[in-house]
Amino acid sequence: MTDTVLSSATREVVIGFERPFTVIGERINPTGRKLLAAEMAAGDMSRVQADALAQVAAGAMMLDVNAGIPLADEPRILAETIRLVQSLTDVPLSIDSSIVAALEAGLAAYKGRPLVNSVTGEEERLEAVLPLVKKYDAAVIAISNDETGISEDPDVRFAVAKKIVERAQDHGIKPADVVVDPLVMPVGALNEAGLAAFRIVRRLREELKVNTCCGASNISFGLPNRHGMNAAFLSMAIGAGMTSAIMNPLRTEEMAAVMGADVLMGHDPNCARWIRRFREPAPEGAASGEGRRENRRRRAAAAPG
Repeated sequence: MTDTVLSSATREVVIGFERPFTVIGERINPTGRKLLAAEMAAGDMSRVQADALAQVAAGAMMLDVNAGIPLADEPRILAETIRLVQSLTDVPLSIDSSIVAALEAGLAAYKGRPLVNSVTGEEERLEAVLPLVKKYDAAVIAISNDETGISEDPDVRFAVAKKIVERAQDHGIKPADVVVDPLVMPVGALNEAGLAAFRIVRRLREELKVNTCCGASNISFGLPNRHGMNAAFLSMAIGAGMTSAIMNPLRTEEMAAVMGADVLMGHDPNCARWIRRFREPAPEGAASGEGRRENRRRRAAAAPG
């Protein structure tokens, strides 16, 4: 079975077919967060720090780190953010940028084996990013679009993914180190988007034998009750074979869907993680089971003959 091994300086996380689903926290990303973008550009990392710690506490196994701020020095800010986050937590990171210089700055700053987010099937992008992935012995997210754009046909998206996996091998990067994003489309706009995603994921697993990832919230864009839709999608995607997602671990409904799917897929032995997370605590002041048994014994001994 395929395992994608990632690490920080002290901790290893494995994305794999027979592993628990890997939750990659999405919140260290200034896109669409004007206040965070302004703070990061000004060197104020207090919100980054809070987001990093909160996501790990909520169950994120990895964190995605993005510093895409218009007109800012993205390579410098990304490297500084990675150093900060690695000083706060030991979970591995996904280094997220569309700018190759920023990716290299992040890779140079990183301690461990990161996930590079991302490479597409465009020739220029392949030739710029894959050598970096090899140089720094990283793994990479491969996004299933190329010069022709994003196809609605799942077979075309599969073909792009296959091309990227093959090109990665040309650069000495093993298929196990390519995590494919099949590009989940909004189901509110394309009613077959969920079915298409599940179909690609199955083919990627069975034919290319690669791990998979997605931006989980894409499925619900434009719909009401987005978190309920995201939760339904995640559990079904895991059933189809998806092995990781970039998502918000602070959303309890979505995390419960992931953890429940892990139980049902046999990736949570004896339901141990589920029970630890959701078992109700004993009422305050209630005696323990042993204490109740001792009380019964005392009452029996004191009872008149």
